[in-house]
Amino acid sequence: MTLGKPNSDDVAEAAEKPVFDATITPHRSLGQDGFRIVMTLVCLTSIAASIPFMVLGAWPVAGFFGLDILALFIAFKVNFNAARAFERIVVTPLEVLLRKVSHHGREKIWRSNPAWTKLERADDEDYGLLELSLVSRGQRTVVASALSPEEREGFAQALGTALAKAKRGPDFEPA
Repeated sequence: MTLGKPNSDDVAEAAEKPVFDATITPHRSLGQDGFRIVMTLVCLTSIAASIPFMVLGAWPVAGFFGLDILALFIAFKVNFNAARAFERIVVTPLEVLLRKVSHHGREKIWRSNPAWTKLERADDEDYGLLELSLVSRGQRTVVASALSPEEREGFAQALGTALAKAKRGPDFEPA
């Protein structure tokens, strides 16, 4: 082992090594098991509530209970489909890569040199960090919109630290 200048392989490897790598997905408090439980309870409640109407001869009311169940099911499915969206941010000493994928699968990629990239913030004294953007050479893109203001604040600090580290260049560690 010799100390001194790193060879070109070490430089290339260090330059491509991520300083920061994060994936942001929308939060959903209800998982698949919870969805099944909620839908089961709603169905049982609707059946129990429609029985008196059926006995009294008002059978169309039972159909409307069914429509309510269908509407609720569709709303949950739309919500679960929207949760498939994500953002992935990777910062290396050579590049800032932002990959946004919508719930439809459409992908937008934003690339920049970390030396020219800065974070822009939109703060509100009552609500905290409302918007966080990456800005480079006149191009601006919003990031971390799926996070709450408190989570966005922590994310902004971590991303800011990573950008500063990437601007310093790769760290060479003796093997």
